[in-house]
Amino acid sequence: MELAIILTFVIGYLVIAFEHPLKINKAATALLTGILCWTIYILHQSDKELVSHQLVEHLGEISGILFFLLGAMTLVELIDAHDGFQVITDRIKTQSTVKLIWIIGLITFFLSAALDNLTTTIVMVSLLRKILADRDQRLLFAGITIIAANAGGAWSPIGDVTTTMLWIGGQVTTVNIITGVFLPSVACLLLPLLYLSFRVRGEFEMPTADESETTTTESERNFVFLLGIAIFIFVPIFKTVTHLPPFMAMLFGLGVMWVVTELLHRKKDEADKGALSVVYALRKIDTPSILFFLGILISISALQSTGQLAEVAQWLTANVGSDTIIIIALGLLSAVVDNVPLVAAAQGMYSLQQYPTDSYFWEFLAYATGTGGSSLVIGSAAGVAAMGMEKIDFFWYVRKITFLALLGYFAGAMVYVAQYSLTHVGP
Repeated sequence: MELAIILTFVIGYLVIAFEHPLKINKAATALLTGILCWTIYILHQSDKELVSHQLVEHLGEISGILFFLLGAMTLVELIDAHDGFQVITDRIKTQSTVKLIWIIGLITFFLSAALDNLTTTIVMVSLLRKILADRDQRLLFAGITIIAANAGGAWSPIGDVTTTMLWIGGQVTTVNIITGVFLPSVACLLLPLLYLSFRVRGEFEMPTADESETTTTESERNFVFLLGIAIFIFVPIFKTVTHLPPFMAMLFGLGVMWVVTELLHRKKDEADKGALSVVYALRKIDTPSILFFLGILISISALQSTGQLAEVAQWLTANVGSDTIIIIALGLLSAVVDNVPLVAAAQGMYSLQQYPTDSYFWEFLAYATGTGGSSLVIGSAAGVAAMGMEKIDFFWYVRKITFLALLGYFAGAMVYVAQYSLTHVGP
């Protein structure tokens, strides 16, 4: 059974990677892969109720991610429909591609720590559409956004789901994760930016604005943009105060935006109001990307439920021994399978008695699993979101971005190890 599930996952993974030559949409492949993995699992299990219960438990977590994604994408579409991103684009005066790379990279890095890497990626990729007319340039910037969002999320308790898991589980505390992982995360971003600074030349061209399509006033644009940003900032605050999942805050914010925009445009003609409504934004969001996300997460949850991810962790412990090498390997493995079940497996395998709170193991694990997924486009939530929004080809990403992501990943890892040896961060 285990072999059949692994083969199904690997074949599905390869079909997703070869999406363009095969001309099969990755969402269809991901859905088939996920359902086949669970079908194989339940057919080889005598306790059908146990498998169904496991699936329902995983769907509870997965649906939270999907509803969060749905709400965030709808809000971004609504801001875009109101030309809200013009608030930012009007303030970008430089035409230098290198300067823009640094601006986008640093904004994404710090915004990801304040919001989270998934939300930040959705916002920044939407913003790039307003800044860059050339698709090739936009794809390069989307790749930098993925690296920067994952690096920025790794050092914040609310910036990446894996860091949040370790924070809630008591493996790390707020002050120590920030002080311990901040510099490695900075190195993870700075090395790719420095490399590109010597490789990229010239200027970029902004898309031509079509003034005839603008149906909003400046005050409406500013108001919707600021309200949208306030909702995104509200999400981690709501989560911290109520301890409810982030998707609840996102859907609450969507409801607020829905009511506000209905009132804002209530006096306009239906023709003008239609394109500025939440209903219209819901029609425009990329539903195939959400289904792709669903398929990928269901596939990985099958590997987790059958215990294969835990077996990988056990094998690493038995055959490698070195915590540093194990954590670096887990970080790279998170580019192939989702980092959430990997961290969950590590939390189940290694106790706080073995590795106390804020120890080397947990802090370094937060960095590695938070940033290692950047090396493949489907290795992180940020990458999957950007892939869906910009139709990024798997092998294009491998050719153009993987080296940059690995350069930053290993640079940050070396910084963390050196920092720990010099300052003895943690017990």
